[in-house]
Amino acid sequence: MPKLGRLQRVDAKDVWKHEAHDFTPWLHTNIGLLGEALGFDIEATASEVAVGDFAVDIVGKTVPDGRIVVVENQLAPTDHGHLGQVLTYASGLDAAIVVWLSPRFRDEHRRALDWLNEHTTEGIDFFGVELELLRIDDSDPAPHLKLVAQPNEWAKTARGTSGAQPTGRGLTYQRFFEAVLAEFKRLRPGLTSVSRVVPGNYIGMAVGRTGFSLSWVFGTQGRFRVELYVDTGTRDENKAFFDALYAQRETLEGVLGGGLVWERLDTKRACRVYVQRDVPSAPAPDENFDLRSWAVETMVRWNDVLRPTIRSLAVPASPPMDLGVGSGS
Repeated sequence: MPKLGRLQRVDAKDVWKHEAHDFTPWLHTNIGLLGEALGFDIEATASEVAVGDFAVDIVGKTVPDGRIVVVENQLAPTDHGHLGQVLTYASGLDAAIVVWLSPRFRDEHRRALDWLNEHTTEGIDFFGVELELLRIDDSDPAPHLKLVAQPNEWAKTARGTSGAQPTGRGLTYQRFFEAVLAEFKRLRPGLTSVSRVVPGNYIGMAVGRTGFSLSWVFGTQGRFRVELYVDTGTRDENKAFFDALYAQRETLEGVLGGGLVWERLDTKRACRVYVQRDVPSAPAPDENFDLRSWAVETMVRWNDVLRPTIRSLAVPASPPMDLGVGSGS
């Protein structure tokens, strides 16, 4: 007979004594766990951010599209006071994604989030997340984050400005990205929290440093690219990061392969580096197995090379230099 342990629930207040002093810093450090539950990568940018007389627990952004995320967490069951705070923070920071986290969601508060998701426009999403702590016999407690309220992405897409369903091309891209993401995660498990794929021409992931992301992108003129995008929020810092990477151009191209396009984008805030290939009109992208294979293999190689490079990147203290590289759009 197999020997099995007994699963036990642990009270969150037995682990974190104080919400602001203990739990919020832990969640800020382990924001990736929340991203796994939600299905997209999040970068936490600040804690205890003032909104009027209140302070939102955590502010972050999604990767790579930079949508503002606010997180309100508590160690007690949900209550009307925190519901009011959630709405105050969402409006005060013009948030695109609002996350309310608690050990227990009351039915009326879960229904309130469902109602908000049903009656707000595309681009504003509310999530309710329950925090469970579980242990087996005398093991250390392990956190489990469970979604209890989330937006209906299909319904929100259908309620866009035109009121139309997603286009055939958008659905084709969605199927393509679902396939390449699944294969990438099989080859490099644990590298990204992304699991939600909606109709659109790109999908990206964080690479372990704020302001950097890697993406698959269907561009214009029948081209597809794997792209490193740099946008820390500050133009000069972006250019300095780009210049530091460009100084390693020969080494990076030696391991990533040729054909890299370096765009400093001097007239814009962000920068990017990418490699691209033409996409024939047939077969459709979701049935183009050669393109899918190239997309996965290239993204795996870029992650393996660029993640450690970016994490150890030193930004020059002097103003960024103009190296004369591309300034495309």
